[in-house]
Amino acid sequence: MQTSVPDTSEEAQPLERPCPSPDEIRGQLARILESPEFPSVGRVAAFLNFVIEEALAGRAQRLKGYLIAVEVFKRREGFTQDDPVVRIEAGRLRRILERYYLVAGQHDPVRIDIPKGGYAPSFTWNEPPAATTADGGSNPLRIGRLTGSLAWLRERRWSHAALAGTVCLAALAYWGTERFAISVKRANYAEVPAEPTLVIAPFENLGDGPQARLYTAGLTEELLTALPRFKEIKVFGRETSKSLSSKVDVSVIRGDLGAHYLLSGGVRVSGSRVRVTARLHDTSDGAILWSQDYEDDLSTRELFTIQTDVANKVATAVAQPYGIIAQARTAHPPPDDLGVYDCTLRFYAYRTDLGPDSHLKARDCLERSTARYPAYSTAWAMLSIAYLDEGRFRFNPKADPTPPMERALTTARRAIDLEPDNTRALQALMTALFFNRQLAEALEVGGEALRTNPNDTELLGEFGTRVAMSGQWKRGAALLDQALALNPGGAGYYDGTRALAAYMLNDQDKAVRLIRKADLQRFPLFHAVAAAIYADAGMMDDAKREAATFMKMRPEYIDNIVEEHRNRNIQPADSLRMIASLRKAGLPVPAAKELDAELSLSDASPAL
Repeated sequence: MQTSVPDTSEEAQPLERPCPSPDEIRGQLARILESPEFPSVGRVAAFLNFVIEEALAGRAQRLKGYLIAVEVFKRREGFTQDDPVVRIEAGRLRRILERYYLVAGQHDPVRIDIPKGGYAPSFTWNEPPAATTADGGSNPLRIGRLTGSLAWLRERRWSHAALAGTVCLAALAYWGTERFAISVKRANYAEVPAEPTLVIAPFENLGDGPQARLYTAGLTEELLTALPRFKEIKVFGRETSKSLSSKVDVSVIRGDLGAHYLLSGGVRVSGSRVRVTARLHDTSDGAILWSQDYEDDLSTRELFTIQTDVANKVATAVAQPYGIIAQARTAHPPPDDLGVYDCTLRFYAYRTDLGPDSHLKARDCLERSTARYPAYSTAWAMLSIAYLDEGRFRFNPKADPTPPMERALTTARRAIDLEPDNTRALQALMTALFFNRQLAEALEVGGEALRTNPNDTELLGEFGTRVAMSGQWKRGAALLDQALALNPGGAGYYDGTRALAAYMLNDQDKAVRLIRKADLQRFPLFHAVAAAIYADAGMMDDAKREAATFMKMRPEYIDNIVEEHRNRNIQPADSLRMIASLRKAGLPVPAAKELDAELSLSDASPAL
């Protein structure tokens, strides 16, 4: 497949975007104040209106506690800093704004915040525009070889962060003096769907002494870092978490914040022993969906190592694609936006089943979802994998002039362009590159993805599969073991790949045990791998049965087996071994002399 190196010239970089204009900011202010999510009682509305108007008038540098106390809260001129009213109300306003943009305001064009450390507001674009070229067209985002791919990915991350983080601090503005005529063209802001929301309450300190307090605070911080890496959920930030009591009632989380789930728990440090209890609550009825205890010894491991390890385990159990929240949503789909979140559930159900029927449902649902929410990176990433499976597994081929592998790569790029740190998008890009026979690039992107979120078992299993199939069977097996240990009930596909790795590593007993555990009866390639494993183990009745089933499901695969293996980046020596086992199982594979000639070409292939 033809590729080209991404254009990194100055003309291809995203165009700098002006700050929101005063009219756009006032329009956003009105939108916030009119929202039912914004409280109609108290002085918080007056507080927000005052600081914004002062900033737009060019007086942001005057926004001190004393001025706000007198002008907004009507304190007498003898007001002193001992009165905490401004600090308390500023913290409340920050939490209200954080919640507003997580719920009602997630699709609004302009974001208004009150950064900590002062009272001057900041204004940012809530969604960055798509990358464009100098002539106004879309950047095709072509990916070349190794250095081009990684450079492109990191450039997308840099430009995305720069655009998303372009803060127009009102203290530096000249809007009130009309020194500059600012003209900002309104953009079309695409929506993203409502996803499950989670609040992390501060964990309760059940021990005594400074070490217990330090561990408790540190664990909450680690959770606030680990959980947002999973892009299928939204996590309320530190401002909200710090404002809550460790014993906050779930009704408060549901009623005041509108969040679906609450993560809480406690920490007990006694001598050299530390014990952590974590619980996940469904805020709709207060039910405890999951609870787990973790124990460790402070005399053998450092405190910070233990809290990081516990936070990663909790995050993985709760938020991974096959974790507690996903299971809860599958059992009780959200009634408010069933069509959108149901698509992600269908995708993971398909990944577990790997059958053509579930593939068709997931792909069609994701196509509708991306049409409705064109800025939803996760849906584009999942759609990329669905297109990939259309090509590599021959599932539900579409009457489309663009080959499915090319569609998969284009769609993965779209997901990355929208959200460069999205784990599912990185997984999609890695897999699309792999099956477009850009092996080195694929493994580089996979490594980058794993550094982004080492706790995502779906990514870990997929990366382990790609590493193993490329000939690094021992390393791939270790990654797959790690994924399966973190998620024992995960996709059977990874059990099947781990069985293949055991076969390649000459561990016949493990290969047989794992292929039986995988049991993906509707997945054609499962039967080919099973036939090879059983033949290698001398279980000829089982081998011939699986071979016959495979021939019924994918007869054309055998006719093109060398090319099929080459497309999967299977190394020539490994391909020869698999074909010999399939021949032993009774499949009509090419003769050894024919294979030698074909595979000698593979040795010189630049894709490998």
